[in-house]
Amino acid sequence: MDTPAFKQIRYERPADRVARITLARADIRNAQDRAMLYEINTALDIAMHDDDVRVVILAADGPHFSSGHHLTDASKIGEHGAPVMGVGGYELPGAEGYMAQEQEIYLGFCWRWRNLPKPTIAQVQGKVIAGGLMLVWPCDLIVASEDAQFSDPVVAFGVNGHEFFVHAYEVGHRKAKEMLFTGDAIGGEEAKTLGMVNHVVPLADLETFTLELAEKIGKRPSIGLKLAKMSVNQSLDAQGMWTAVQAAFGLHHLGHTHALAVHGIRVEPSGARVIREGARSAPPKTASE
Repeated sequence: MDTPAFKQIRYERPADRVARITLARADIRNAQDRAMLYEINTALDIAMHDDDVRVVILAADGPHFSSGHHLTDASKIGEHGAPVMGVGGYELPGAEGYMAQEQEIYLGFCWRWRNLPKPTIAQVQGKVIAGGLMLVWPCDLIVASEDAQFSDPVVAFGVNGHEFFVHAYEVGHRKAKEMLFTGDAIGGEEAKTLGMVNHVVPLADLETFTLELAEKIGKRPSIGLKLAKMSVNQSLDAQGMWTAVQAAFGLHHLGHTHALAVHGIRVEPSGARVIREGARSAPPKTASE
């Protein structure tokens, strides 16, 4: 596939058998609008269809990996290329159209990326907030810098959490509840202790370490990598992961519908203030505190 002229990401081949996709909107802390999500999806397709690529790194410019979804994005499904997931009904009124949109760009993309055949590695620094986790958690491995902070504070909006609800699988059910109930961030070392992160390294070493890990993986035969990834994912599928994610997605939209009925908007009005105040609070505790 030809590589298009991306506007919000970069696609490059930093080493043999390795592709790297970099979020390139540091000016807005790599907040994801729909254009960026479709560019990421296109770049992943390019890597998957390139037989010379065996592993893909997802990285980001600037001090923070991603501040989440760009909430003021007013663009529509179809403006950034053809829809991918085949849901349809994006312009229908009420909850039907809104749910269809999120089935495409949030739940649909995350689950699709999780099941791509080649290993993916998230290279993470700074804050990873809500929608940022929706880029990180579909990846197979996570390498974090020592300053990394992972949070999903959107219960303050009156919903159960972000749309790709794999929290219990990523950090365990009790930590998932605390993470959601309080909105507090989990630091890199604690995330590693919980099994969410594979490695924590100094920020200065993050890019080099991740690339060396990718190169090591890239030396394995592609068929072995593909089958190993499928086997682990299918182990989670056998535990009901997809069923759980779909159930939580429905509850997420119940929260939106409730807020719309009560407040006239799809989120709790005080949510943004609560999240901003939380972001200014003390940094997350380490695993030893």
